[in-house]
Amino acid sequence: MNFLQARRQGGTFVLRMEDTDQGRSTPESVQAILDGLNWLGIDWDEGPGKEGPYAPYFQMQRLDTYRKHADQLIAEGKAYRCYCTKEDLDAQRQVAEKAGGAFKYPGTCRERTEPPAGRNAADAVIRFKMPAGDGSVSFTDKALGTITKTHSDLDDWVMMRADGIPVYNFGCVIDDHLMDITLVARGQEHVNSTFPQLMLYQALGWTPPDFAHLPLILGPDREKLSKRKHPEADVMVHKRNGVMPEALLNFVIRLGWSHGNDEVISREQMLEWFDFSDVGTTSGVWNPEKLLWLNQQWMKQLPVETVVERLLPFLEAKGIQAKGDPRLETLVRTLRERSNTLEDIATTAANVYFRSGITLDEKAATKHLSGESLNLLRKVRETLAALPEWSVEALDGVVKQVSEASSVGMGKVAQPIRVALTGNTTSPGIGETLVLVGRDESLLRIDAALTRG
Repeated sequence: MNFLQARRQGGTFVLRMEDTDQGRSTPESVQAILDGLNWLGIDWDEGPGKEGPYAPYFQMQRLDTYRKHADQLIAEGKAYRCYCTKEDLDAQRQVAEKAGGAFKYPGTCRERTEPPAGRNAADAVIRFKMPAGDGSVSFTDKALGTITKTHSDLDDWVMMRADGIPVYNFGCVIDDHLMDITLVARGQEHVNSTFPQLMLYQALGWTPPDFAHLPLILGPDREKLSKRKHPEADVMVHKRNGVMPEALLNFVIRLGWSHGNDEVISREQMLEWFDFSDVGTTSGVWNPEKLLWLNQQWMKQLPVETVVERLLPFLEAKGIQAKGDPRLETLVRTLRERSNTLEDIATTAANVYFRSGITLDEKAATKHLSGESLNLLRKVRETLAALPEWSVEALDGVVKQVSEASSVGMGKVAQPIRVALTGNTTSPGIGETLVLVGRDESLLRIDAALTRG
């Protein structure tokens, strides 16, 4: 939604890598983010690969900047070094929890001017000094309205760890101000983070940006979507599964925003219609069936040549080199009507249209390749062999001709052909199916089916 707002307002969309969690931020994880955004068509104006006036865009390359501002706040009496050990704090936290309350840092080091015995500045974290006394901090969220918290609900939070790496609440404020960020849209789990950030803006004499806190995306189990628990959280999984980027973008945006009853929404429409007044307040639940439905709509809506181009890698993964095959557009045009993903189309194509012979479904064969059905199929075979033109119109004409000559419905003629060609009772129209299978292969499959009689 940051992207949509920036594009709609003619602003600058900045991609910043908040990589201070060194355990989770790896070159591979960064590349996964870039690959996902590129595949979805979410392009950024400044960030990795698009250096701008506020570079660098990786927080681990900006540590000197954070240290400078931390030192400034210490010098002004608005922050202080805290020498409390993890063991001390854990013990105090356990006491608070046993008493049924939440732990709040008691300000042990708030007035210290010297480190305690055996400790030095290298051991200390840096804490923000909350204003003493009564008071409150408020902001008007573009999605949630006005939200307020009293100073007494906030404690002296850690700004920087002892290793000189900033925590999220500190690093993002420094970067947002220095990069002239005017809007921050993020998940609702960050609402409480906004209050200490606002106090930091105030301490530094800076004007904060606007904030919009958006509904979360929950997994099918109704827990927050997470790569550690939900494969759906990996954007590139959907690409590998044959989902179109237009469909995934459409699906995700509709989990937290709506435009009337519109379901299939293009990127151009998102840019035209997006407004924070239409952002919901309740979390959206991942619905795999809805995503597949949207994907089918997009496969049907996009130009057939676009779908063909995207289908080729899926065919290649099955050992099929189909580039330039004249059947491809017809194949896509017919199969996308009954397929949910590119993988579905590729699987059907590989099993039916890019192989020699076919495996019959025994139930379908017993019903449609016996008795009178085989006699009808023989008549079709004779007519097809003499057909000068192998086109959809001519082939559909054969079905009609045999049907009328035999005084039976066209379905009685079509189903034996369909089963003989595809092995089951589901396929595109008979003329299209015969064209896709091809003259020689169609006749061979029909001959194989006739041996059952």
